[in-house]
Amino acid sequence: MSGALHGMGVVITRPRAAAEILAAALEREGARAFVFPALTIEPMEPIGASAEALAELPRCTLAVFVSANAVDHGLAAARRAGPWPDSARVAGIGEATARALHDAGFAQVIAPRERHDSEALLALPEMSAVRGAKILIFRGEGGREHLRSALESRGASVRYVECYRRARPPADPGPLREAWRRGEVHAVSALSAETLENFIALIGEDAAPLLARAALVVPHEAVAAHPDARRFARSVVARPGAAGLVEALHSVHATS
Repeated sequence: MSGALHGMGVVITRPRAAAEILAAALEREGARAFVFPALTIEPMEPIGASAEALAELPRCTLAVFVSANAVDHGLAAARRAGPWPDSARVAGIGEATARALHDAGFAQVIAPRERHDSEALLALPEMSAVRGAKILIFRGEGGREHLRSALESRGASVRYVECYRRARPPADPGPLREAWRRGEVHAVSALSAETLENFIALIGEDAAPLLARAALVVPHEAVAAHPDARRFARSVVARPGAAGLVEALHSVHATS
């Protein structure tokens, strides 16, 4: 344990399995982690347009996975339909997504190395010459349209395979609020605007004075610009991954 975050209380709002892994990493740095999932992932079988899109996989040239959850649930659905076609390359948004694809057996994964978002993926050379390509995007139900729109503007044919849904889990905010009142909470980590919105709803509107005493740590400027981010004392944009979060928390801890 380095102890760099000794005495710092951090709320982790990711789905429980991911939150507990991150909690262990933060506790090795001396922090106290409060696991409070504000998002849960529910697998869903592709139906309708998603099932039709999945049936086109053998004729596709590229499959894009937007998250590690898309890898887990999308590959499971694809492999129930048959073996992965040799002609379909894979791409992932983010370090965790690329790692999940490597772990699933893909030796070659197209993925950005610096920023981990749709814009960074679209900036890669492999994503520029896609005219005439058939592309599947594996994702959760709903979401941003930017990736599809950009690829279609470059001449690709793009379809979605929606293989999971995001939901707000039930939660008892009482113990967390009590710890917060005792001064034990100093920062909240939220990966997305949806997670942030869910967290605000779960912690309760009357918790505004508590939020105003804590920092919000997010992975992207778009989340920091969300109206709910203004409820916090300040917002800090972290580099991707656990190391980026620890680095951001260290800066918060050093100036608090």
